[in-house]
Amino acid sequence: MVVGSAGRRAAYLYLSLTTAIWGSLYVVTKIALETIPPVTLLFLRYAVASASLYAMARAGRKSLRIERADRGAFLFIGAVGYFLAVAANILGTKYAGASTASLINATNPVFITLFAVLFAGEKFTLSKAVATAASLAGTYVVLGGAGNPGTALGVAFSFVSVLIWAFVSVYVRGIMRRYDPLSVTALAVFIATACALPAAGVELALVPHGGLFSATNLLCVLYLGSLATALPNFLWNKGLSLIEASTCSLFYPIQPVVAAAMGALALGEKLDLGFAVGAALIVGGIVYAVLAERRRAA
Repeated sequence: MVVGSAGRRAAYLYLSLTTAIWGSLYVVTKIALETIPPVTLLFLRYAVASASLYAMARAGRKSLRIERADRGAFLFIGAVGYFLAVAANILGTKYAGASTASLINATNPVFITLFAVLFAGEKFTLSKAVATAASLAGTYVVLGGAGNPGTALGVAFSFVSVLIWAFVSVYVRGIMRRYDPLSVTALAVFIATACALPAAGVELALVPHGGLFSATNLLCVLYLGSLATALPNFLWNKGLSLIEASTCSLFYPIQPVVAAAMGALALGEKLDLGFAVGAALIVGGIVYAVLAERRRAA
């Protein structure tokens, strides 16, 4: 599919909003995990997201019907990409800490670009290499090198999440040649919610937990489900339908910048000169890549 300059600009906007919103996940998830077990939090988050996406699909008159030949593909996207990858991300945040999990998550551009080159025939350009290197360096500086590495288990969960999500992000581009991005997002989240329900039931029976439905938890779940899952996942898939997966991935490092800023505002964490330097590297890398891609497209 050939996308014009207006379509590419729209994709850049979608991706900027997506990764900025995803940056808030770490702070809000950290608050909710104090009393809600991780898989249970994922189920509650997806249950709210499912309702939001269903309403969006109905309002937009989007079809939620899956062709028989594509059922296996949707099951893979929902169960593996949206359930396993995100569950691993939450467990990584819980056991390795938000900073370490966010730092590992920022390696997504490397793996998405690698999978896109290997499996989707995308080109690995110099501009993407420079932007990826600048973004990774900026992320490391923003997070202060993740001085507390957390547990090996948490680090392992975070890397598993990155690898799965990177591969699914490349894989889902093929599906969106035949389905609308909103339909793909809604159906994948429905499947992930169904997968999370029995896992959450087992977790609640085995893991001690506090009050699930406190006012704070309700606000966190509503935010995580509607504004931080339904909307950005749709925008991410919309961006993937318009431009290459490797280019989409370059926006990922916006997440730790927003996460660090929100940590300062909501949790009283301190920001130093490293935050400004790292943010400048990340933004500069993205701008350089976008301008280079526009020149190449022209």
